[in-house]
Amino acid sequence: MPANLTPEYRAAEEAFRKARDPRERLERLREMLRTIPKHKGTDHLQGDIKRRIKEMSEELERPARGGARGGPPLSIRPEGATQLALIGPSNVGKSSLHARLTGSGAHAAAYPFTTRYPEPGMMRYEDIYFQLVDLPAVAPEQPVSWLATALETADAALLVVDLGEPRCIEQVAAVHALLRERRVTLTDRWEPAGETARAGGEGDGDPFALRLSTLLLANKAERLADPDAELRAFLEVAGLRYPALAVSATTGQGLGQIGPWLFAHLGIARVYTKAPGRPPDLHRPYTMRRGQTVADVAGLVHKDLARSLRYARVWGKGGFDGQHVGRTHPVADGDVIELHA
Repeated sequence: MPANLTPEYRAAEEAFRKARDPRERLERLREMLRTIPKHKGTDHLQGDIKRRIKEMSEELERPARGGARGGPPLSIRPEGATQLALIGPSNVGKSSLHARLTGSGAHAAAYPFTTRYPEPGMMRYEDIYFQLVDLPAVAPEQPVSWLATALETADAALLVVDLGEPRCIEQVAAVHALLRERRVTLTDRWEPAGETARAGGEGDGDPFALRLSTLLLANKAERLADPDAELRAFLEVAGLRYPALAVSATTGQGLGQIGPWLFAHLGIARVYTKAPGRPPDLHRPYTMRRGQTVADVAGLVHKDLARSLRYARVWGKGGFDGQHVGRTHPVADGDVIELHA
């Protein structure tokens, strides 16, 4: 039976897909339930939304509980310029990479399934930070029921593999299969720059499907005679088209390429603000996506400023210094913006 979803519901669904903060996502879910047409054609979707609301409500209450029902959060609040999920089979060195890139001190061991809960950390690149979330191994031997919940706030994924493992192709195939069961798809598409591929549902009617742009990291490259050649062969035999880098958490090989690659392909724009008559603060930029506007910058500074903004002056590559622009002027990386309410 056709769902005949209304424009009001479609708007609520789109807002849910764009939301990243767990509490905001919960509010958007409740709005979806409020606006969805109530008839037989939407019974399944209504049930799915109600289940998501229940699960997310319980998860947000977890840190406040004591006793056996407490424990580490399963969904990490996004911070920094973007949130990236570290995923992969067991014993590929995800935790070692996380510790090396973020200084988190994440526990790493030679035995599998060391990571049991999401472990956040911040990786610095120039004057911004990427949030890396180390997740439990994706493997049929130890299924993780809440994995999709943890991935819902991610902007993209880093798929870690060990090319020295003889079963690496089978392991990656198992990762894909297990993620598909949870309505998560890893995609090689990182374009157009600045647009996240997090949300699925493009014509498939599933608001809870996730599509995550993915960079493959071939870890333990120090063990390979020719890491780049073996990486190319692996991608060809496995039939994968992910962008990929050969890296080593042990020696540091290739780790310096990760930050610049992510910065270029995530379409991040660093914007610096200044008060009239004062120099700009060039140490703490606001991180935007290319294509966002002056009004979006004002909203990050203060929600009231977004409403009262009249115009801005911009110093940057897109015009002359101090150019007067309106609310819809798109920002560019390195712009200095003076907001006038």
